[in-house]
Amino acid sequence: MYELLKKLFPICRSITGDGVRKTLEILKEECPLLKTYEVPSGTKVYDWTVPKEWNIKDAWIKNSKGEKIIDFKQNNLHVLGYSTPVHKKVSLKELLEILYTLPEQPDLIPYVTSYYKERYGFCMSENQKQNLKNDEYEIFIDSELKDGFLTYGEIIIPGKTEKEVLLSTYICHPSMANNELSGPVVAIELAKWLSGKKNKYTYRIIFVPETIGSITYLSKNYKKMKENTVAGYVLTCLGDEKNYSYLASRYGETLADRAALCALKHYVENFKTYSFLDRGSDERQYCSPGIDLPVCSVMRTKYGEYPEYHTSGDNLNLITLKGLEGGVHIYKKIIEIIENNSKYVVNTPCEPQLGKRGLYPTISTKNTQTLVEDILNILVYCDGKNDLIDLCDITNISPQLCIQTINKLKQANLLEEINENI
Repeated sequence: MYELLKKLFPICRSITGDGVRKTLEILKEECPLLKTYEVPSGTKVYDWTVPKEWNIKDAWIKNSKGEKIIDFKQNNLHVLGYSTPVHKKVSLKELLEILYTLPEQPDLIPYVTSYYKERYGFCMSENQKQNLKNDEYEIFIDSELKDGFLTYGEIIIPGKTEKEVLLSTYICHPSMANNELSGPVVAIELAKWLSGKKNKYTYRIIFVPETIGSITYLSKNYKKMKENTVAGYVLTCLGDEKNYSYLASRYGETLADRAALCALKHYVENFKTYSFLDRGSDERQYCSPGIDLPVCSVMRTKYGEYPEYHTSGDNLNLITLKGLEGGVHIYKKIIEIIENNSKYVVNTPCEPQLGKRGLYPTISTKNTQTLVEDILNILVYCDGKNDLIDLCDITNISPQLCIQTINKLKQANLLEEINENI
């Protein structure tokens, strides 16, 4: 995963353009199930319009000696996203009017965009800006805004049922490792894992430009998604090794929320909880009034909560293979919970005789008694009212052990499954 992320890192992505296409081509090499779709500029998508396509080849600022003081080819964050083309000479005063910096983080280049108003500009560190001399500067941006397409990717992995789990990630930021690329590489790893196993649910895994991409995707697919989606997650900021974060859906009461919290409580040491009021990614669209899909998010450090967010500091040094593997691990556990989440009812009145079914040891000791207590505690709450997540919460038994125990009880014909989602 880390090597894939390194391969994707230099690409200049935006909400449209060749950088998005190139990113999707590389992801398709990793998972051939991925299909790409394009929506023309000018297409109405709810209250929005698909913008013109933006591509950029080069950009720089030179001083009067012809020396480049910033170079797009050295760091693609140096250009204001969606900048219109320009080539002219300007004074220091004029240059300062089109420069963007972070005075509170003077060593870092900020990530700044102007998607929906045409302008041009450059980004640099505050320290670079302070070192500018009273000189004449030549500015150059070789970019193009034209009628084109918004491009997105989709992987559909069919399951036993048409009911779906949504995994959504975005592919619209330039060179940022955690905020941008950790989501897509974890999504691809999960897609490869899911495609190699039999699943109860169908999995819809999408790679969209943030905001306008999810809005566009919903405008094309909402009816089916509304009918079939049982749970969904936005995959982002999954590459560092710090504590996990959970961002709730609008009301925090969906299967997605419950499965996420169950996995976090049982499989990680610490995590931080955020409400929907702390939202900032595509959960804004999926949970919006009139859409109301059951979507939340599990991250490592949440976007906006680490100092390198949306700056040149969000680089390859910020994320690790171990961090990415942790992101994959927690989502596998969440998916395992969703796949096995059903209600159960015991087939016999009173406490069943476990010994004749090989579920009760012939010799009872202190250690074996704990195992029997777990079985009996699960059984006593299998009254048709509680699902797997409830059983884990009530008994404080891990989802993995709960699933194993339930499977043994089903094999012994002691439990009847009531699956309300299919």
